[in-house]
Amino acid sequence: MDTMIPRKKRLWLFDLDNTLHDASAEIFPQISRNMNGWIAAHCGQEGKALSEAEADTLRQSFWRRYGATLLGISQKPDRRTRQFLEAAHQFRDLPAMIHAEKGLRRFFQRLPGRKVLLTNSAGDYAQQVLSVLGLAPFFERIVSIETMRLSGRYTPKPSRRFFQHLPVLLKTKPSQCILIEDDMRSLKTAKITGMKTVLVTQYLNRSHQSIHAYARPRRKTALGRPSYIDVKVGSVLRLVRCLAGK
Repeated sequence: MDTMIPRKKRLWLFDLDNTLHDASAEIFPQISRNMNGWIAAHCGQEGKALSEAEADTLRQSFWRRYGATLLGISQKPDRRTRQFLEAAHQFRDLPAMIHAEKGLRRFFQRLPGRKVLLTNSAGDYAQQVLSVLGLAPFFERIVSIETMRLSGRYTPKPSRRFFQHLPVLLKTKPSQCILIEDDMRSLKTAKITGMKTVLVTQYLNRSHQSIHAYARPRRKTALGRPSYIDVKVGSVLRLVRCLAGK
């Protein structure tokens, strides 16, 4: 990683799900069921509900085409999209479903620079997860999917327009931003717009198309390090080694 960025000027952009915690274990399956239930009830033709299989197929097609299922529902903020987000993030006992490594709080205490959470999940959900993890005090703000809007339209990750606008929103320069993320598309876009990139691999390839919120890659392989990835780590905790003495 380029260490020429002054420590105090570094802006760390952390993804949430499958970066800071294992969302594939319980949370993504529940979100998928929630999404499928809403899509089945609201996205059929002529008032006819979709089957569970039809809803699941449609949800996955939305995610593949747009990068966020929400964009398949509506690209404009409206009551329909708010209802979808609320329905997608309903949990009986969210704290019990969160699985994360020990040592995250200590890691963030040692990490110099500003920290912002950048997630395509709903803001309330993101705040709850950070609180359970004990990480909320370390983040100056949460940029959730509700706030990823330009010209009245949702532009969530991996939108290039959004990544170009983000440094302006956060009052910094692209060259001072470091994105830590498990999604290759977002990392590629961030690199194109001048940011540094860190790929977290620990939770990759754990999601299955049929039940999880994110579609599984076609085949499970050990990823190399594409040119748009500056650093590849198994866990965010490994960043401590990368930054040792820098």
